[in-house]
Amino acid sequence: MLYIVPTPIGNLSDITLRARETLQNCDFVAAEDTRVGGKLLMLLGVKKPLVSFHEHSPHRVIDSITARIAGGESCALITDAGTPAVSDPGEKLVAACVEAGIPVCALPGACAATTALSASGLPGRRFCFEGFLPEKASERADRISELTREKRTFIIYVAPHDITQTLAELAAAMGERRAVLAKELTKLHERYFRGTLREVQGAVSALPPEDLRGEYVLTVEGMPESDEFWKKMTVAEHVEHYIALGLSKMDACKQAARDRGVGKGEIYAEINR
Repeated sequence: MLYIVPTPIGNLSDITLRARETLQNCDFVAAEDTRVGGKLLMLLGVKKPLVSFHEHSPHRVIDSITARIAGGESCALITDAGTPAVSDPGEKLVAACVEAGIPVCALPGACAATTALSASGLPGRRFCFEGFLPEKASERADRISELTREKRTFIIYVAPHDITQTLAELAAAMGERRAVLAKELTKLHERYFRGTLREVQGAVSALPPEDLRGEYVLTVEGMPESDEFWKKMTVAEHVEHYIALGLSKMDACKQAARDRGVGKGEIYAEINR
């Protein structure tokens, strides 16, 4: 069997009894980073063989792990911090096991996304998880545009080198939305920044560079109904609204299509009737 074993996101005490027992009883451990995984096992007093499995592992590594499990061994999959396969390369191994008919057992445990959401004070009945934003500029712009229309609370992971840019981009797109930025969750210097996106951006911008280090989780409220200004507009009026703001006709059509959640071809066809 493949066991999915969440690991602490900062505080070692957050390891569960079941996670410890599973690590003690499995035959081997697949770790995102064997150095990090080895340190965790040492702190838990567990001695098990470690296999490296990360984002750049060749497919033969997956084949080797699945072959061992199919041959009768049990493997515990761990990541550096949090729940494996959630915004994590472990999803490839889980998918391979499912495809091969290998039983998969997921243990509950630490997850930065739900930890941040539960402390945010933002609506948590319905939410979506975005992981890390794309690095490629065009893909990133499209993703942020999609998120401006997302009605559910959404959660983003942000690397320390990207925090200033990410807050600036989101504040420019939806500045008055309520947001909570969690830094170094469960660790000694855990901290929350609360307010609108613009206010959070301002607070972080005022920090000295050495204080920007750490891991971040950003939780943002979804789009209020009042933000759908275009609902009482015709498609042509919607496009003209963006043209008046300085967009070209093509870009205005694309933005109107994004707002309405339709293909841009549908907008072109409507205004050219």
